[in-house]
Amino acid sequence: MLDINPRMGSLKKKVLLFLLAGLALGLTRSPKKQWWILKQIPKEFSKIDRQALEKSINSLYRSHLVTEKHNKNGTTTFTLSTDGKRKALQFNIDEMKIKKPTKWDKKWRIVMFDIPERLKRVRESLRFHFKEIGLIEFQKSVFISPYPCYEEIEFIMEFYNIRKYVRFILAEKIDNDVHFRKKFSLT
Repeated sequence: MLDINPRMGSLKKKVLLFLLAGLALGLTRSPKKQWWILKQIPKEFSKIDRQALEKSINSLYRSHLVTEKHNKNGTTTFTLSTDGKRKALQFNIDEMKIKKPTKWDKKWRIVMFDIPERLKRVRESLRFHFKEIGLIEFQKSVFISPYPCYEEIEFIMEFYNIRKYVRFILAEKIDNDVHFRKKFSLT
C-alpha cells in the first residue's frame, strides 16, 4: 500500500485534483461535462500562489504521485502516476456529498449490491461511503435517497471497481414512504 505523509496540504490535494481533472477531461465524451470541468479549473487555479505551487509539485514528484516529462520545446508535462490517481480519487470520494435540490421530484433512488464474501472489506467500505454521501440503509445491502445521486454512485462503483455487483433503481413509490420521508425531512 502507498505510504504518503498524512499531512498532505490542501495545495497538494488541489494539484492532484487538477491533474485528475485533466484526465477526466480527456476521458469524458460529453461536451457538457467537458465544459463544466473546464469552468472549474480557472476558478481554483487563480487562488494559488505560484511559488507554493512549484514547491507542491516538486513534493508530489518526490512522493511519486506525479511524473515529470521534459519536452523538446522546453515545456514540462506533469501527469498523475497510478498512485497519484488513486490518491486524487480518494480525496474526491472523501469530500463527496449528494446535493439536495430545492424541490423534491418525488422519486426514490435505490442502490442495491451483492458483493461476494471474498470482497468483504470493499462491501464494508461501500456501505460507509453510501452513508457518508447521504444515503440511508433500506435493508442490509440496499440504500435509498430521494435526491439525484447517479453520478456519485457511478464514481464510487468505479473507484472500487465493483460495477458488476451494484444496481441502481429509480422508483416512484415505496410502501414505507412515510418512514423515509421523515428520515430525509421531506414534507
